[in-house]
Amino acid sequence: MGHKWLKGARAVTVVMASALAAGAAVPAAVAGRPAHPTGSVDGVWRVDGYGTVLSIADGRLREHQTTAMGCAPGYEAVRTAPGTYRVEDGTLLTVRPQGVLHVSGSTGDRRLRRLAALPKACERQSPTDPLTTFDVFWSTFEENYPFFADKGIDWHAVRDTHRPEVHADTTREELFNLFADMVGPLYDAHVAVVEQGRRPFVRTRPGTSDRPDLLDAKAKEHIIRRDLGGTKPQEFGNGRISYADLPDGQGYLRISGFADYDEQDPGYAAQLAGLDRALDAVLTPERTAALRGLIIDLRVNGGGEDALGVHLARRLTDTPYVAYRKRTRATPAQAVRVEPARDAPRYTGPIAVLTGGTTFSAGETFTQALIDRPGRTIRVGEPTQGVFSDTMVRALPNGMSIRLPNEEYLTRTGTTFDITGIPPHLRTPVFTEEEFEQNRDSAFDTAAAALKS
Repeated sequence: MGHKWLKGARAVTVVMASALAAGAAVPAAVAGRPAHPTGSVDGVWRVDGYGTVLSIADGRLREHQTTAMGCAPGYEAVRTAPGTYRVEDGTLLTVRPQGVLHVSGSTGDRRLRRLAALPKACERQSPTDPLTTFDVFWSTFEENYPFFADKGIDWHAVRDTHRPEVHADTTREELFNLFADMVGPLYDAHVAVVEQGRRPFVRTRPGTSDRPDLLDAKAKEHIIRRDLGGTKPQEFGNGRISYADLPDGQGYLRISGFADYDEQDPGYAAQLAGLDRALDAVLTPERTAALRGLIIDLRVNGGGEDALGVHLARRLTDTPYVAYRKRTRATPAQAVRVEPARDAPRYTGPIAVLTGGTTFSAGETFTQALIDRPGRTIRVGEPTQGVFSDTMVRALPNGMSIRLPNEEYLTRTGTTFDITGIPPHLRTPVFTEEEFEQNRDSAFDTAAAALKS
């Protein structure tokens, strides 16, 4: 959620804050642990690799966020069908009695293990003092963050340096700034410190922007005027998807996010329907047969739902293949496959993918899903941001919250592009001030030329 689980940042912070205020009441049926009939999902489950426990009873699912320091209440969800629960932000959770959890919008599944009872720590409210909050903050990263070693960060040394600075009178502002100082050197756009009433602390990879939303309008205007000859493209999905036919039989598909295609319904099904409407209008039988090359522009893409990217990849192949594999520190890698779309036209010709430092998250996982695509696929521009994981949203005892990644996305050879981003085959400037001032778009021109060769 926001992901949350998602990548896009519709978080369940409000839900978690209200749960913290109310305390961690435990459903009576769960506390009493009655025997569960065969096929029932009621009971208590640990989500391996995600630091959470789920309690299910009386048509409700509640998340409990666990660390070595204790337990905090997370989101709640209401049953909408057998084994299916809906969170306030529209996310659907599907729980199978065989011990599988699927989160709508995410690729792959999460492994569940039944527990005999809810951990004792989850039956009482955690202290909210600054030192306890510090310890939960540090432990959450210690138990879940995958990249300390790769980034040369000694997290234990960070604790030893900063914990003595915290005392009973430490203010919320001081604690917020302290947490920002601790995670700032990670330069991880999927890490955030969130306090109500102020802008979240987020730091992107050095040399890249943390506000793709501010660049989007300027880039869009530049593309229409310069690359499309002043002709406005067709727009779909709340303006996040656009398409234009180009000279020489090429097409241009721009995607600024894999989320928010439907303003009225935040649920994944509505976003998927919005994507399908766009793809049905763009990838018609006539166009897919005639296209001699397709440019997919992800240079300003704020992320969203990984599953939407895999869904798009299904329209770009006739041959099944593995998009990538996902793992956490506690779970083995799980393959995410791309299966050709059925009953829909597919384009299988050459593709040029435009990327840059403002290609975030789901924009990156889609780019990764095309690396082993059968057929010719080239990448043009600059490396992507380097943040792939679904994002955990965790409540802190004092009501603040944090976001952090806990997954790695692996290529066929077992490497990851986290931190560095996915590199282009052909490197060019991307939306620099010089490019704007001199009316250039080097990435677009390079891609169009490469597709002709």
